[in-house]
Amino acid sequence: MPRRPPVRARDVMTSDLVTVRPGTSVKSAVQILVDHGFAAVPVVDGEDRLVGIVSEADVLRDRVPSDPRLRLRRDADDGSAAPPGHVQGVMTTDLRTVDADADVADVARLLVDERLRSVPVVDRGRLVGVVSRRDLLRTVARPDEQLRAELLRLIESYDGTLDGWDVTVREGVATVRRNRALADAEEGVLRVLARTVRGLVGMRVLPSC
Repeated sequence: MPRRPPVRARDVMTSDLVTVRPGTSVKSAVQILVDHGFAAVPVVDGEDRLVGIVSEADVLRDRVPSDPRLRLRRDADDGSAAPPGHVQGVMTTDLRTVDADADVADVARLLVDERLRSVPVVDRGRLVGVVSRRDLLRTVARPDEQLRAELLRLIESYDGTLDGWDVTVREGVATVRRNRALADAEEGVLRVLARTVRGLVGMRVLPSC
């Protein structure tokens, strides 16, 4: 059977990143968030090691003062103390990250279970990308015909024969039938191959005609 590498975080991540440094002004970080429509931006040091994340919530905290005219009384804190001016003073340092070689299934589970919109990807401590929910959705959105062609190519490469298989894909679920009976081991191989096709969410193996 041909060895096909697993689908990893590095295969689906966004690697063209916009980052900031701890010494970047909060004002500049806000502008990046607004201009790019980001919810958060990674913070890296001089060696591209991830040291934090600065999010919309981080930069909004204590930066929208209350209007005293709309209050019955003034707060004890009159807002005269200036909030931190640099990213290092507002960034979040308690981070969840994934390794570049992490299985995308584990990454998807982390995003869903932890209700995260994205997660940084690191390789030996250095930031190399970010995987977002949208990145994973792109794999699910691959056209059925594209999924069918990739799965059929893998099966025929394993089997060494052409035109011996009936493969269809509908709504991301593959249905596979062969012109002769399959051994249990062969069915297991088919299921392993199917799990390497990004976007396939399931597979049925039908008995031969």
